[in-house]
Amino acid sequence: MHRNKDLHSFLLGKARELTEEWYESLDKSDPSGVYASNNPEVINELKQQNYDFHLHLCEVFLKEETEFLEDFQSWIVTIAKDPQHLDTPVHFVLREFFRVQEQYLDYINEFVALHKGEFNDETINSWNRIILKAFNRVISSFVEQYQFFLNQKLTAQQDLIQELSSPIISLTDEIALLPLVGDIDTNRAKIMMEHTLEQCVKTGVDFLVIDLSGVPMIDTMVAHQIFQLVKALRMIGVKATLSGIRPEIAQTAIQLGLDFKDVPTHLNLKQALCLEFKKTNLIF
Repeated sequence: MHRNKDLHSFLLGKARELTEEWYESLDKSDPSGVYASNNPEVINELKQQNYDFHLHLCEVFLKEETEFLEDFQSWIVTIAKDPQHLDTPVHFVLREFFRVQEQYLDYINEFVALHKGEFNDETINSWNRIILKAFNRVISSFVEQYQFFLNQKLTAQQDLIQELSSPIISLTDEIALLPLVGDIDTNRAKIMMEHTLEQCVKTGVDFLVIDLSGVPMIDTMVAHQIFQLVKALRMIGVKATLSGIRPEIAQTAIQLGLDFKDVPTHLNLKQALCLEFKKTNLIF
């Protein structure tokens, strides 16, 4: 055990040197990700993160495996959810893990050379195996956490895109417009329903024109979602009308047996707005 302590002390003493060597040897030619940054604050943070990694990893020679991994977890989570690292292709991050792993194997050789003849092959091999196993466990945990936080980021971005794809545009204090563009799937329809109701309540509008000019196709599911939205709007006191149902969509609707008789419809957006402005005695 005292041999492990000696190696731990040696590597701990080399931690800052390991960080500087690692950063100087970084391939900064690829502009993607944190490793190519020229921002001094980002560089300093990156070096500190690497240095903290060494402080944790050296403990593998003193702690039981479970304790070692538990103590390492906070560092892993911090890096995995770091915005700079999330914007870095994961294969770049893994490449640096493996480069640091090589550093450790080299420094173990250096430690052995400084104590020539003191350690047998079995001891040296056991140290190398400890390092390789530690890196395997840390990398596996990092990838798991990285994927978790990346999925969270992607979901948040997707939700934002979906929300922005169904904007409520206030035309007057009483009239608003919901222009729909692109395909409407179940997830988008759900977000559209929630966002539209919320914004209509927030703005206090009385009339909402739902324009379908930019919707390339309509099927039973889309029609059902639109009907549900119109009904929900009615329940909160907002009258909804539809505009921009193109001829081919109208034909498809008839073929599918879809019935729009309970929903006011207009040929185009101009016609719908003219009618609504006329109702409110406004000039269009």
